Amino acid sequence: MRSQTKSLSSIALHRFFRNPWGVSSLLWILLMVFLAFFAYVFAPDHTTNANQMNIAIHSKPPGFEVLILKVPLNKVEQSVWDKTFFGSQVLVNEIPITSFSIQDEKLFYQTYHESSRAIEEKSLEKEDFKSQDSWNEITSRQINKRTFYLGTDKYGRDLLSRMLVGARISLSVGFVAVFISLLVGVFMGALGGFFGGKVDALIMWIVNIIWSVPTLLLVIAITLALGKGFWQVFIAVGLTMWVEVARVVRGQIMGIKEMQYITAARALGFSNFRIIFKHILPNTMAPIIVISAANFASAVLVESGLSFLGLGAQPPIPSWGGIIKDHYHYVVLGKPYLALVPGLAIMLLTLAFMMVGNALRDAFDVKQH
Repeated sequence: MRSQTKSLSSIALHRFFRNPWGVSSLLWILLMVFLAFFAYVFAPDHTTNANQMNIAIHSKPPGFEVLILKVPLNKVEQSVWDKTFFGSQVLVNEIPITSFSIQDEKLFYQTYHESSRAIEEKSLEKEDFKSQDSWNEITSRQINKRTFYLGTDKYGRDLLSRMLVGARISLSVGFVAVFISLLVGVFMGALGGFFGGKVDALIMWIVNIIWSVPTLLLVIAITLALGKGFWQVFIAVGLTMWVEVARVVRGQIMGIKEMQYITAARALGFSNFRIIFKHILPNTMAPIIVISAANFASAVLVESGLSFLGLGAQPPIPSWGGIIKDHYHYVVLGKPYLALVPGLAIMLLTLAFMMVGNALRDAFDVKQH
């Protein structure tokens, strides 16, 4: 029996890897997971939530370059773990400048501004840098040209850094929501499909009630009941997606429980729990995997919608839907990239999960082969 199951799994895996769209989508998802997990390593802005603001350089186009003067602040001790996965504390005051010079043992610089009339000239001394090095060493270390590859948002924050950190929200919501939906949906669907009768009628009554309410409306209601926040979105999205899993599991179990090996298991005196979780559920994994991929895509869209409505992750935590919310009006103000970049990211991630789901469906479909 094991060799047969392993053989079927290997055949399905081989079919999946023969699908170029499915493989490329899976690689894209793995790349996004890797970049999101190490977001603070790859992000140009290493501060927590990539929240370093410079109003003087707000809403700049992709590829914008400017000189940044870094003035040290009080040092905060942080472990490498915290810096890598939670971002670093603000250790410097970043000042965009246009030019600088050294005169009379002082650093004179001109602040950056779009209007030449608003440019100010200011000065700093060595004590401000907490260093006794020469001015050449200080300037080479504290003044650097920075390129904003995706531009800056309306607060002057690096949009690329915000996108990388924001990917954590979408992927985290997807993983947790799918986990909750599987936990609840498999349990409820297994009970209804195996026992039938009044148990099945009660579970299907609950499923039909939840199914009749639009998903986004139900998520908003749960979010308002639990409160706005990061973890509340996880729970709200997960509690609305279990019904699809329950219906699929119920239908699969209703067909499998009449097969001969289930009758033999009952004759041997196995408990209902063992029959369900040891003999029936392993044979329903194929459709569960496929629907989980579709639910992941739906979770990403729902989370983006909640963040756009202000009910998702709250500022300054970045999320793709929140970035769109902050900049959607820039579409008609000549800077559409501020809203199009996160919108394109949401579209590509959702499309990737749907393509993986379709590839898995074809791989597990025995009728095509």
